[in-house]
Amino acid sequence: MYNKRAGRGKVEYNLDNLLGIFADAGYDIEPRPIEFGKNPFDGYEDIDLVVVAGGDGTLNYAVNAMMHKRLRIEVGVLPAGTANDFAGAIGMDRDIMKAARQIVNSPIEEIDCGRVEHMEHKHIDDIYFVNVFSFGIFTTTSQHTPERLKHRVGRFAYVLEGLRELKDVHGIPLTITTDDKAFYYPTLMGLVLNGETAGRVPLARKSSLRDGKFDCLFLRYRKLHFISVIDMLLYLVGIPTTAVKALRTSELMLVTPISEATDVDGQHGGRFPLRLSCIRGALRVRCPM
Repeated sequence: MYNKRAGRGKVEYNLDNLLGIFADAGYDIEPRPIEFGKNPFDGYEDIDLVVVAGGDGTLNYAVNAMMHKRLRIEVGVLPAGTANDFAGAIGMDRDIMKAARQIVNSPIEEIDCGRVEHMEHKHIDDIYFVNVFSFGIFTTTSQHTPERLKHRVGRFAYVLEGLRELKDVHGIPLTITTDDKAFYYPTLMGLVLNGETAGRVPLARKSSLRDGKFDCLFLRYRKLHFISVIDMLLYLVGIPTTAVKALRTSELMLVTPISEATDVDGQHGGRFPLRLSCIRGALRVRCPM
């Protein structure tokens, strides 16, 4: 299952060689380009393995399609996108040919998956994510970054698009409820991580994809925005700061009175109020040893 646009079309260019790797391993494999807007598992509910070739957004689409059908199909990941955070977290090689060989030779591991529930709109389907749920400054940038710019300059495209969003910086009055406490926190940015990185930036170095817990970071809102940026930079280089709230929890409820966009793995993540749950071992993924 591949995204024709991801990675400048490198999957389609290498398709015959990729198919050969799986055929040599004894698989009867069918290549299918993703048609966004349709469930790619319609008529394919009984397959043994789905190999998802693309970036984190492509993987997010495939996982949501699978979860909505309540399928437990084995998943292999070919990193062919811009950041490939999830692929990096499970140890996939950045070379898609080497990654294909990893898939056919790797054991299955049970990997956590995040779920986002709309508390006031029960008719809206739950949203699932494998890497990060986020909101606030810079966090919805990937949704707005043009594909042509990503192809031209790679991950730096997110930086360029993020700079354009600085004019809209604002605080988010947020009430946060975790497994064991509830509190108010004026927030500039929130990150709920299943893995360690976002945009390949290491943010939760002790995070695990297998522990049933989220690692959460909330950046405190300050009227002088550049101070908030300094706060986050201090955190990234390992200098403690009280302006970054870090916590671990298996469930999280987020409530704010304002309308605020959110993001899951580079896709739209729903509107507040929201309840997030870490579903332990929800996915069966081929992970290199």
